[in-house]
This record gives sequence, structure tokens and C-alpha cells, in this order.
Amino acid sequence: QVQLVESGGGLVQPGGSLRLSCAASGSIFSLYAMRWYRQAPGKQRELVASISSSGSTNYADSVKDRFTISRENAKNTVYLQMNSLKPEDTAVYYCHAIVQSRSYWGQGTQVTVSS
Repeated sequence: QVQLVESGGGLVQPGGSLRLSCAASGSIFSLYAMRWYRQAPGKQRELVASISSSGSTNYADSVKDRFTISRENAKNTVYLQMNSLKPEDTAVYYCHAIVQSRSYWGQGTQVTVSS
């Protein structure tokens, strides 16, 4: 069983920045494929960014050049640095892990971009 705990959400003005963190349990974190998803009210959950065990990254077109996903294996943590935030980035952000073909989700953290 893998537990994921997100933190770092909050209210930010348009153009601002936030850094989300996701702390994972388990002794083989370095082998986990990690992803950030988000879900806005009335919309489907969408993939925002992913990072493989080797450090390869991918991003949704809507966040490219604004968001950066990274991982710190020594701390069992994955991050999502979000810059130049827009109102349309408002959503609950979820951390997701794939571990030995099993899927795990965090509880989510709210990000609200508003003036």
C-alpha cells in the first residue's frame, strides 16, 4: 500500500506562483512513476504533468512553459512548481503514483487563482 499526501495549495492572484508537494510512503519511491492531475468544478480530471522513474517529464499543452514537475527521491517527494498562474488553473490538484502496475491517489489539494 502506498500513501500519498499533497500540500501547498491555496489562494493566489493571477500571475502568481505556488509549489505543490506530494509525499509518498514506501521504500522504492525512486521506481514510482508520478503524475499530477487536476479537476475543476464540472470538468473531468485531466493529466497535468508526469515524471518517470528515470526523470523524463511530460506536460499538458495548457501548462507547458509555466509548470515544472520534479522529484526528490531522498525525500520520497514529487513537486509541481506552478508559475504565471491563470484563473483557469483553479482546480483540485491530485498526486498519482503507479507502483508495480497498481494505481494510487492522494486526497487532493485546492488551488484557487483569483484576484
